[in-house]
Formats: sequence, structure tokens, C-alpha cells
Amino acid sequence: MKDGPNIARIAALIGDPARAEILTALMADRALTATELAEVAGITKQTVSAHLAKLLEAQLIAVAQQGRHRYFRLAGADIAQLLEALMGVAFRTGAVRLRNSPREPALRKARICYDHLAGELGVKVYEALLQQGALQEEAGQLMLSEHGRAWFVGLGIDVAALVSQRRHFCRPCLDWGERRHHLAGALGSALLQRIENLGWARRQAGSRVIRFEPHGERALLESLSAIPSR
Repeated sequence: MKDGPNIARIAALIGDPARAEILTALMADRALTATELAEVAGITKQTVSAHLAKLLEAQLIAVAQQGRHRYFRLAGADIAQLLEALMGVAFRTGAVRLRNSPREPALRKARICYDHLAGELGVKVYEALLQQGALQEEAGQLMLSEHGRAWFVGLGIDVAALVSQRRHFCRPCLDWGERRHHLAGALGSALLQRIENLGWARRQAGSRVIRFEPHGERALLESLSAIPSR
């Protein structure tokens, strides 16, 4: 019996090495041109156009026109979640690159996962929020407690505006490096934006790496430890 959607086509699209590099590059939640993606994937502009057409047809990516340029990005957070899960399986089963990037330790410590903080620091934040009762798991759902809401508001995040967005408010996302969860959804995205706006961290150009300033990492962890106990 053959039940449910046919995953073979999507798996084949993602499984191509060049398309996998393209999709991974777009995990940084930054729209890129075909020229930029060709450089990332190590292929010609003509070849990248064919790959992008297939990804667009499958609705794995989306495109926006701005002037003479076309900018590509992932079609949604669910695509990013799928890719992060695949990275986790690849890491766990030993399907790693033959030569690690010089950025690998930095990626493991803190990186962007579509639009939220991942890596060792992302996991620390998530687990601290759970331990302090700011986040609570109820009936399989992740919920924000009242004193958790107060902490996010005190940090300068408009929680009420996030609730009204047409996307998951908050959800766990399995981290490929740590094999534990970090915070995703509108709340996770807003937290990363606020961390950047406060000058605690910045994105490294041309990479998914998030570079924390020493004072920024310290301020983030100290603020988490100051959350009132449940």
C-alpha cells in the first residue's frame, strides 16, 4: 500500500550536491542572487539557473524581483526545519564533509537557523528558559508562561505583536550539532533580532555564523539567570 505524499521527488531534489549547497546557503535567511548561489555551489550561472528552476517548481524556494535582479530565499520555515533535521541525521550518522570548514567551530557555537539562534548558545538559551519555567511544555505544545512573557517584554520584545503573526509563535527546533533543541518560531526570531539590535552579536558576512561579543554573551546568560523562578 502506498500512503501519503510521494517524498521521492523532493528527496531527489534536495539530494543533488549543488542543490543541497544552494539550500544550505539560503538557511541564513538572506535572499541571494543566482550569481551568488552559483559561487556558493561551485557551478556556472547557466547550471544554477536550471537548478533554481527545479527548486522553484517544487516550491522549496521563492523568488522576488527587485529592479534588474532576482533574489532567492527558502519558501518557508518548514523547509528550513526539514533541512536542519536532515543535517542532524547526517551529523549523527557520520555523513560529514571530508574537510571541515575553518568556520566549523564557530558554526557549532552560534549560528542562524533560518531566522533564529542555533548552536551551543541557542541550546543554552532554550534550556535556561525551560529550567526557569519561562517556557513550559503542555500537552506536547510549547507555551510561554506569564513570567516568561515578562522577561521577553523586559528585553524589549513585543510579545503581543508576535502572537498575531500567521506563523508558529514558539516551537522547539532540533539542533544538528547539539542534538538538543533550540527556540524557533516567531518568538525565537524576535529574540535573535533583539540580540543583534542590542549589539550583543552580529552575523558574519557570507556565513551562517553568529559572532557574540564577550559582553553580549555574558549579558544574555546573566539575563537568563535573572528570570524569576516559576
